[in-house]
Amino acid sequence: MSGQRTSATDPYFPEHGDSRYRVHRYELALEYRPGPNRLAGTARLSAIVGRAPLTEFHLNLAEFKVGRILVNGRAPHYTHRGGKLRVRPAKPLTAGAAFTVEVHYAGNPKPVRSPWGGLGWEELTDGALVASQPVGAPSWYPCNDRPADKASYQISVNTPSAYTVVAGGRLLTRTTRASTTTWVYEQSAPTSSYLVGLSIGMYQTVLLGDPGLGGVPQSAHVPAHLLPRFSRDFARQPAMMQLFEELFGPYPFGEYAVVVADEELDVPVEAQGLSLFGANHVDGARGSERLVAHELAHQWFGNSVTIADWRHIWLNEGLAKYAEWLWSERSGGRTAHDLAGVAHRMLAALPQDLKLADPGRKLMFDDRLYERGGLTVHAIRCALGDGTFFRMLRDWATVHRHGVVTTAGFTAHVARYADEPVDDLLTAWLHEPALPPLPSPHGSPSIPERPAYPPTNGGSTGRGRASA
Repeated sequence: MSGQRTSATDPYFPEHGDSRYRVHRYELALEYRPGPNRLAGTARLSAIVGRAPLTEFHLNLAEFKVGRILVNGRAPHYTHRGGKLRVRPAKPLTAGAAFTVEVHYAGNPKPVRSPWGGLGWEELTDGALVASQPVGAPSWYPCNDRPADKASYQISVNTPSAYTVVAGGRLLTRTTRASTTTWVYEQSAPTSSYLVGLSIGMYQTVLLGDPGLGGVPQSAHVPAHLLPRFSRDFARQPAMMQLFEELFGPYPFGEYAVVVADEELDVPVEAQGLSLFGANHVDGARGSERLVAHELAHQWFGNSVTIADWRHIWLNEGLAKYAEWLWSERSGGRTAHDLAGVAHRMLAALPQDLKLADPGRKLMFDDRLYERGGLTVHAIRCALGDGTFFRMLRDWATVHRHGVVTTAGFTAHVARYADEPVDDLLTAWLHEPALPPLPSPHGSPSIPERPAYPPTNGGSTGRGRASA
């Protein structure tokens, strides 16, 4: 577990999260009716007070009707306005004490407003999905909504039996009574509120590859009419899993699932142990294969190794972007250095007003952050050399498995592996808006010339499809 946990309020979203306590478990019992888009829920939170006594605390919860709240079994005083549930327990909570909060709520879930449009619960033509990054989780359950507060989850969803319910984690039980089915999932690994994924739809469930002894079970939940295309587009995901375990260390969760919604999504969405794609990401020609790699890589970088607050988002997106390039390089496509050159030329033609290590809320999802993040990782690779770089990267994912990290922690980690000082290089890439020159590789690349993971499906290399 990482030692870089922070208790500070997130500077980009100061209204989200409460650093005076932490939650270690959520138990959500939900009933959802797709027709009227009606959600009724009971959320039970098990939490621990911080270093100071609590006379009041808050949770984030969108515009639901709250029926009842209990703190340690007793009714508190509370107010619910502006997406914030302020709770004053009947008796102050002592420093370091464990406590429980139970919230009963109901309503018509909808996305919460943000500078990037609606986030969180999204009603589909036939079903629903959750895409919460960065602050959409309160659209469907009460939470301490900050990435550093990671907890285990049990999620129970009752819905009409025609629908499949998919959540991140292990399916414990599926129980049908009359016309409804209750699905219960357990995610035991520490999980940030924005990474709790859920999808409800008409899906066929298929397995990807044969995990074998000790392998990672990989499942997919796909509309039946998209299965032929899906089977080609995701055929190489098991090979990606094999590569990323080699490069980043063992897969950090118990299983991995992908969902393809039966409508278009602007971008795929990563959740803990789960990724959601749109029908537009399935074309039967592996046109979105780099995104398959990107979302899988987030299971290590972002989900297991989680940023302390949103200033550090480049650590999620830059490393996932670089994983796209590594997959291209190892599967017979363009090399990471070639793709870095493409990204560098693109960024050189764009405004250079982005500070990667603290982009500000307005630019935190700017395309330039992803590309410059990937370039920064490539610059580190060039400085360290392949052998040292891959050892550094694997150790980063391993040491901080299920932990919380910062940019300062990452730069200190990199410096420990460098033969020569890298402070100037890291400052230029992370803290200065001007684009540094394209780095040159350090020595000969140690990645084999012959692809370690040869193309499948008739021998097509997919060259050119992994462009930045």
